[in-house]
Amino acid sequence: MFRDYTGKFYYLLHPRPTVIVGSVCPNGRVNLMPASWNTPVSEEPPAVAVAIDSSSYTRECLDYCGEATLSIPSLEDADLIYLLGTTSGRDVDKVAQYGVELVDSVDVKPPGVKRALAILETRVLSKYQVGESVLYILQVLRARVKEGAADRYGYILSSVSPALHGAGRYFYRVGSRREAARRSGH
Repeated sequence: MFRDYTGKFYYLLHPRPTVIVGSVCPNGRVNLMPASWNTPVSEEPPAVAVAIDSSSYTRECLDYCGEATLSIPSLEDADLIYLLGTTSGRDVDKVAQYGVELVDSVDVKPPGVKRALAILETRVLSKYQVGESVLYILQVLRARVKEGAADRYGYILSSVSPALHGAGRYFYRVGSRREAARRSGH
């Protein structure tokens, strides 16, 4: 039998990959916020979508700057991800407070997180108000991955584990890769 889970429906779509959204704010400071509500939406043009709470400081910074980095952290950074997600950039300089090392971007102003497995440099294409969130469609201008972290199929899971966010303080390790059987006659 099934039980009602409507109030927390999104938990059933987790664990999900976490990205750290890097933006430049009106005060010139870099802001970092983790977001697990993200997904690829197009290959041509290359684009991803990220949902950001309307009341968040990150939303203000994204609207100001129009560009963002999406740094993909490893599970080893779960503590940092949680700290970044439970502190507002309105109140504190998160980069300084948590000693986050940044790396310059090539095509956008916001820097990426140096320890990340990969960094996507993006520009805001469009945005849509959806309930309490703003869904940003971000065009990927450049994608960089740490040497040895990925092959042509994605992350090398025997070497790295991108952080998958469950709920609250809970994160998951990625399991092993499995190749599906080929259909007969193909």
